[in-house]
Amino acid sequence: MTIGGLRFVVVTVLVSAVLSISVEPQSPRSPSAGRSPDGKPNFNGVWQVLNTAAWDIQDHNSSLASYLGVPPGRGVVEGNEIPYKPDALQQKKKNFDTRETEDPAFTKCLLPGVPRATYMPYPFEIIQNPRMVGIRYAFARAVRTIDLAGRSREWLEGWPDFWMGDSRGKWEGDTLVVDVRKLDDRSWFDHAGNFHSDALHVVERYSPIDRDHIQYEATIEDPNVFTRPWKISMPLYRIIDKNAEIFEWDCRFDQDSAKYKDAIPK
Repeated sequence: MTIGGLRFVVVTVLVSAVLSISVEPQSPRSPSAGRSPDGKPNFNGVWQVLNTAAWDIQDHNSSLASYLGVPPGRGVVEGNEIPYKPDALQQKKKNFDTRETEDPAFTKCLLPGVPRATYMPYPFEIIQNPRMVGIRYAFARAVRTIDLAGRSREWLEGWPDFWMGDSRGKWEGDTLVVDVRKLDDRSWFDHAGNFHSDALHVVERYSPIDRDHIQYEATIEDPNVFTRPWKISMPLYRIIDKNAEIFEWDCRFDQDSAKYKDAIPK
C-alpha cells in the first residue's frame, strides 16, 4: 500500500470513530451541562478562540501581508519568546519571507496540524464519551480522535507521520491532558513561519474555567528546532447560539476547482 493509501485509510478510520461516538444531547445552558454522566467536565459543544494567534503566536502589529492583511494582536507564547536554535531561527526567517506562498494552512489550505488547529479563526466541535474524545474542525475538514482507553502506540511503528498527529488522552482531575506525537513536519504554528520538525511532541491541557470557557495550554518540545520546551495558552469560548454547528470548509477543494475549472482528466 502506498503512503497516500495509508493516509486515506487512517483518515477513514478517524472519521468513522468520531461519527460512532454517541452523546446525549444537552443544551449548553442546561444545569447539567457542566458535567458528563461519568462526572468529568462536559466539553461537548462548539468552541472557538478569540485571538490572532493563527497569524502570529507572538506579539505582532498589523500588516498588509496576505490577501486580507494581518490583524494586530497579543501573543499566546509564555514570555513571548520562542527558544529557537540559531540555524532553526534562520529557517523561521526564510519561512516568514515566503509565507504568502508557503504557509501550509492559510495559503495552501492543508490541514493545520496541532496545536494550530485549535487557534485557527474558525469554530470546532468537541464530542466526548468515557472512551474517546473527537474534535471536528471547520477548517480543511480536519478531524482528531483522542483515545482515553490507554491503547498502545506500537501499531503505529513504521507508519508515516500524520498532519494532525496521534493523540492519546487522560484525565488529571478535571483537566484533560492530551499527548500528541507523530506530527508531520510540514505544518506550521502560524502564518509568521514558526515551524517544527518531525520530532515535535505536544502536550495539551484542557482545563474548565466555567461551563462556557476552557483554559487551553500546549507545551511544545522539539529538540531538533528548540533549545528547550515552551508553552502557549489561551481561553476557548463556547458558542452558545441556539443552532450552533460546524460547517466544513474544504478550501483546498475550492482552490483546485478555481484552478482547474472544468478540466477533465485524460
